[in-house]
Amino acid sequence: MGKDAILTIQGLKKTFPIKKGFFKRTVGYVKAVDGVSLALDRGETFGLVGESGCGKSTMARLIMRVLDPTEGSIVFDGEPLSELSGQKLRETRQKLQMVFQDPYASLNPKMTVKKIITEPYRVYGMGTPKEQESWALGLLKEVGLGEHHINCFPHEFSGGQRQRIGIARALALKPKLLVCDEPVSALDVSVRAQVIKLMQQLQQKHGLTYIFISHDLSVVKYISHRVGVMYLGHLVEVAGKHELYRNALHPYTRALLSAIPIPNPERKRNRIVLEGDVPSPVKPPSGCVFHPRCSSCMDICKQEMPKSKEISEGHTVACHLV
Repeated sequence: MGKDAILTIQGLKKTFPIKKGFFKRTVGYVKAVDGVSLALDRGETFGLVGESGCGKSTMARLIMRVLDPTEGSIVFDGEPLSELSGQKLRETRQKLQMVFQDPYASLNPKMTVKKIITEPYRVYGMGTPKEQESWALGLLKEVGLGEHHINCFPHEFSGGQRQRIGIARALALKPKLLVCDEPVSALDVSVRAQVIKLMQQLQQKHGLTYIFISHDLSVVKYISHRVGVMYLGHLVEVAGKHELYRNALHPYTRALLSAIPIPNPERKRNRIVLEGDVPSPVKPPSGCVFHPRCSSCMDICKQEMPKSKEISEGHTVACHLV
């Protein structure tokens, strides 16, 4: 990592209390994110992968300050994001925006495109109504839509067009960081490539930094500069995309990569099938959280949580086998 980090996360944890009974007593905690540390350079795309329930979306909401962390710190653009409140937090949030998974659910069906895109300007009191409309038209053009779309409603668009509207809205306040939570998973395969290409063009034009959350490892490899692998709230491996896909070291990462389909029926990949289910985040296993499903499990894996080690420049892994 370079010295120009736009986002630095240290020891981030988030637990949710489990309440039962008439008096809603706390009987346990869900450990959604458990001790994640990470740094992002300006202008890079960081891919975040892992199974459902591993903590990816919770991470996104912590970075956006939709949720407050239980422990740890988040420093964004030199500001201690986890400590901000009031007007200062409101100002900093202009630089942070999110692109959601379902473009239809994230757009108000009762609002026209004009109202959707200009809403951030109204909330922050920016410009006159005429200026706001002019800015909205410029954003529509940037994302590949026409001026005639300005007075249409979300139901009049295809899924790919709706996601373009969502991206335009996210760009309205000129953010520095976009958190993209499965932004193309709800789209047709042919449309995904168009939206990804658009995101890359916008990144180059505006100098954006992306956190790209996805289940699709092929998409992550294409768009990301670096990739992080999460399992049960832990970041188990981080590396540049070429290094990770060529030399994955964590057993969980290897299993994920072995599941990527090869578009050639004559080539076969040795599939690593994980036994059992993901453990409950309410009662995570002792030691390494992956050890109940790891075929190379040793005694130390059951007793001691492995620390993240830098194997080569930019390649870190948390595993006793390495």
